[in-house]
Order: sequence, then C-alpha cells, then structure tokens
Amino acid sequence: MLQDARAIRYYQRMTDALVEQWNRGYRNRDELRLFIDGYLAALRHADALEPYLVHRLEEDVIRFLHDTSNFAIPESEPDYY
Repeated sequence: MLQDARAIRYYQRMTDALVEQWNRGYRNRDELRLFIDGYLAALRHADALEPYLVHRLEEDVIRFLHDTSNFAIPESEPDYY
C-alpha cells in the first residue's frame, strides 16, 4: 500500500490513464502493460521517486490492471427515437 503522497499521485495518474486507454479501445492487457512499463521507466530515468517506491507503485498498478472490476464495459443505453 502506497503512503508517499507523490507515489499516490502517480498511481492515480497511471490508473486513470489505463482506464482512459481501455475506454478508447485498447483492451489488450499486453499493450496496457507496455504503457505501464514505459511510464515506470520514465519515472526511474527522471529520478522522480525512490527506487523502492517505483517498485511498490509497479506492484499496485499491476494489481489494478489484473482486477477486472476496474475495466467494466459500460452498458449501452437504449436509443429513444
């Protein structure tokens, strides 16, 4: 569980971006994992967080990715014409 404020903000940004990508049609989990890997690599390269926090962030985001309830497909609304 993340407790560092910056790590929590990065977690929120990453999970929001994952849901946005999912809603745009990128539903392949391998593609979403590539997005996560790139984001984490950028955090490591920029020294934005301590390495152990990046590792914890990665674990939590991967857990989010594998939880199917986070990526529910919305019910289509009936057309009223």
